[in-house]
Amino acid sequence: MLNDIFNPKHDLQKEIDKIRVNWAKSDKKRDANLTVPENMNNFYDISYGTHGESNLLDIYMTNDVKSKRQAIVNIHGGAWVYGSKEVYKFYCMSLAQRGFVVVNINYRLAPENPFPAALEDINAALSFIEKHGNEYCIDKDNLILVGDSAGAQLTSHYAAIFTNLEFAKLYDFLLPNVKIKAVALNCGIYDTKSMIVNGTDEIFKAYASTINGSDKDSLNKIDVLSHITEDFPPSFIMSSHEDFLLPAAQPMYDFLRSKGIETVLRIFGSKGNKKISHVFHVNCNLEEAKICNDDECEFFAKFV
Repeated sequence: MLNDIFNPKHDLQKEIDKIRVNWAKSDKKRDANLTVPENMNNFYDISYGTHGESNLLDIYMTNDVKSKRQAIVNIHGGAWVYGSKEVYKFYCMSLAQRGFVVVNINYRLAPENPFPAALEDINAALSFIEKHGNEYCIDKDNLILVGDSAGAQLTSHYAAIFTNLEFAKLYDFLLPNVKIKAVALNCGIYDTKSMIVNGTDEIFKAYASTINGSDKDSLNKIDVLSHITEDFPPSFIMSSHEDFLLPAAQPMYDFLRSKGIETVLRIFGSKGNKKISHVFHVNCNLEEAKICNDDECEFFAKFV
């Protein structure tokens, strides 16, 4: 499916470089008319780890927040090779406007930093929240993870690790003492084992270059669905009729429901409405994005 966004006949690194340039231009254009709301109390470029700019996070809240609140941790998308907290700042501030403290993180990107670097960074960010959340009115026992596109895949992967101690043993990091109450999986892809076995998605293969698909133990480490248990967090799954990853939404919803996990599936837009396409919810200029984000935040509030 990810082959839809690049030409596999070309040099992969050149295609990744092109993605980074072109998507950055598109994202900048999308947000050109947006400004920081006047009622925000924001904290920028906080270091949470040892990997420089890749381990910086922002924290957003409205200036009336004086005590601990439910917090959203945003895990940005970008095909594992692109993206940053800067691209998501207005989206994340819009979530903060809905009454949450929002933590917006950078993480190390592939192919320079392949699997499991991004997961290690997500864990480090949550470990920072465990130690320093009180300083920023974050209730560490009341966290929500939100991710879109590749960020949704990373969110599902980390949530599986966090809620399955046997799966967690395959990783070198120690899980923080926090509580993840729910997740939002927006326009994502989830069957990572099939992606490795089929080997058709070149960008994912670059991200997962440390995985040997013919080795059972290696494949087990990136196989998310086999490690999801009934303890996986309640999940809001979202896509749109013009999302190229729409085919992944219903199977993930059905799979989580089969595990007894409280799960909601929402498909937005209509066939042919190109404005409501992949990760449309990040575009704060769209009315449909506002509706989607309101729905997700209402879902989160159920798990305070």
